[in-house]
Amino acid sequence: MSRARTERLVNLVICLLATRRFLTAAQIAATVPGYEHDPDDPRAHEAFQRKFERDKAELRALGVPLETGTDSIFDPEPGYRIARRQYALPDIPLAPDEAAVVGLAARLWQHAELAAAASSGLTKLRAAGVDPDPHVNLGVEPVVTVDPAFPALVAAARARQEVHFDYRVPERDAATRRRLQPWGVVCWRGRWYVVGHDLDRDAPRCFRLSRVVGPVRPTGPTDAFTPPPELDLLSYVARERPPADRTGRATVLLRPGYADGVRRFAERVTSTPDGDVAVLRYHCPESLAAWLVGYGSHVRVLDPPEVREAVISRLKEIANQPSPRMLAAAVAGEPMEGRAA
Repeated sequence: MSRARTERLVNLVICLLATRRFLTAAQIAATVPGYEHDPDDPRAHEAFQRKFERDKAELRALGVPLETGTDSIFDPEPGYRIARRQYALPDIPLAPDEAAVVGLAARLWQHAELAAAASSGLTKLRAAGVDPDPHVNLGVEPVVTVDPAFPALVAAARARQEVHFDYRVPERDAATRRRLQPWGVVCWRGRWYVVGHDLDRDAPRCFRLSRVVGPVRPTGPTDAFTPPPELDLLSYVARERPPADRTGRATVLLRPGYADGVRRFAERVTSTPDGDVAVLRYHCPESLAAWLVGYGSHVRVLDPPEVREAVISRLKEIANQPSPRMLAAAVAGEPMEGRAA
């Protein structure tokens, strides 16, 4: 969004919050900077109306409760105002540790190419008197991995702009061109998917981002389509993706009070003097190992050997990766012998 449009929207919100009565479009044009025009000039007035309609749609998309009505039945033209009670942010009492978690989440989304959303959320919290520190140190570093197609598809879904990309499925060697109206991007079972309307098949479809080949290219104007109302992207992907044939069973030992995600996924959990023993069904030992490694020392694989070996192999890969300190030394041209990782 351009700076001029941002300032105009802010001025429009301030104007509509400052009044208790409905303001007509003509009154708004005479009050809000950015809408100046000659009402007697048909072309200028038509341009103002288009601009005003776009701004109203933008405010509603941002969640601003814009009301339309009149102050009297004798008013010939409807007016606009913002419902103050619906617009005001309620009190958000956060303890220091809760505010720290919010700051950590904001850092994570910075890594996920969603810096604008993170910044907007922090701004709203600070306006309510909560000051989450995005640089807080909780002893962990947030990491989120996304596919190369993620930023372009998220941007296109926000702008409601059509895209085209090459897509490869396992059954075919060559990629095929797909044209899509993206509704949104969602993560399901550790993989990212885009859901939208497939223009070539004229039907809703979801695509796994890891199978997108090459760049995602936007085509056509913005605001070119409207996603279905009350769309649940996660439920749609879950329905469309066939469940994997999870024929394997793994037994893992869980530290009491930890690894809630493993517990939810487990077929059963039994308490023992050494810890909680969980039984997991799985399809691919490498995928299961990559997931379990994320829980660190809170999870230990007991059986089968293929999953234990996959976990050990994954841990060795992590241990052999150079630390940020070693990378910095390499960039600076310093010797790394004897340096601790």
